Amino acid sequence: MTAVPERKAPERDAAAEADHEAHLRGICFKNGPPRLIGVELEWFVHDLHDPATPVAPDRLDAAVGALRELPLRSALTLEPGGQVELSSRPADSLTACVETTSADLALVRELLARSGLGLAGHGHNPWHPPRRFLDDHRYSAMERYFDRLGPAGRSMMCCTASVQVCVDAGYAEPGPLGIGRRWRLAHLLGAVLSAAFANSPLSEGAPTGYRSTRQALWSAMDPGRTLAPADGPDPRAAWAGYVLDAPVMVIRSEDGGPWRIPDGLTFRDWIRGGGDCRRPTRADLDYHLTTLFPPVRPRGHLELRMIDAQAGEEGWVVPLAVTAALFDDQQAAESVYRAVKPLAETAGSGPAPRNPLWHNAARYGLADPELRAAAALCFAAALDALPRIGASPGIVSAVAEFTDRYVARGRCPADDLLSHATGKERTR
Repeated sequence: MTAVPERKAPERDAAAEADHEAHLRGICFKNGPPRLIGVELEWFVHDLHDPATPVAPDRLDAAVGALRELPLRSALTLEPGGQVELSSRPADSLTACVETTSADLALVRELLARSGLGLAGHGHNPWHPPRRFLDDHRYSAMERYFDRLGPAGRSMMCCTASVQVCVDAGYAEPGPLGIGRRWRLAHLLGAVLSAAFANSPLSEGAPTGYRSTRQALWSAMDPGRTLAPADGPDPRAAWAGYVLDAPVMVIRSEDGGPWRIPDGLTFRDWIRGGGDCRRPTRADLDYHLTTLFPPVRPRGHLELRMIDAQAGEEGWVVPLAVTAALFDDQQAAESVYRAVKPLAETAGSGPAPRNPLWHNAARYGLADPELRAAAALCFAAALDALPRIGASPGIVSAVAEFTDRYVARGRCPADDLLSHATGKERTR
């Protein structure tokens, strides 16, 4: 009997690589009509009477334990710096999403108030330096990984908070509501949304020089996992290539031991036998996806991650409503796409340290004249579209008020914080 020759390693590697790529293409973009909307809200927990005093870990732990007992419809999780996150269930309308999330937030605020605590909406903690609250394998490894690159990673983990809007990926077919167009629109709009809702100009009580310190941190800390994929006609191919070529943050132990932090190993390299370690599994690929933080992340739906957390009980409603209107109303999607595309083409569609569009969004907000003009077009289109997608009068009113207060004046919420901080300095 003729012996069957052993398959060469490159053939095994190619087969494994193709299998991982097919998995990515299958799970990250779900086809269908844009029907559902969701939002993820991150908040800083602070002392109601003295926000500048850090909340003691045992006090925060007790408060979070009590929050977990609430009958919330949203998922409640804790971020590494002690930020509380509420993730809504997918809703079939903007108004339903706002109503259920607002009800959950009211329960959370009421319970925290009994302990003298409150929720603060800032893109970056304005009071305190980074302090990690969660001590587990994931965040310990993440901190060690980011420390190799500089201080921005710790600040991102422990001092940032956002409003993340989730929209359906769209139809497989071309058109304003197709996957390719919506993926491209998300990146084209990113800098405009970041500038309009910039709300993080302070760190440890002092101005940082940015309207969105949060966006500046994300753009600088680790380009291989935080910047946008290369533009291309096929979002699935672009995303699969991005994931496989992104650096591996950690290799988890299979026996409960310490997690390994590889040096410069991409997931593609790992598949091909690099790193002098075991070969990656499907579970490793799925975990790798959770360590990638681009401005738009496909998770079956599209998760827009470039918006700072907003102040007030319902400040988050405006970015949610504007994004929903611009993505799910065909007329608005088409008009905004045509309006923003020329602006973005001069600078690129994704954030990067040298990308002037995203840099200006982080540093100047809507004081940048090009971003101000683009935002004015986008907010006008959103206000026109909101009634067509069934938004309640209260939602429309909130967007109109924000437009008059900020967009029409070339301002963003960060400008209010800077004015207040400057006023306090002058009175000392």
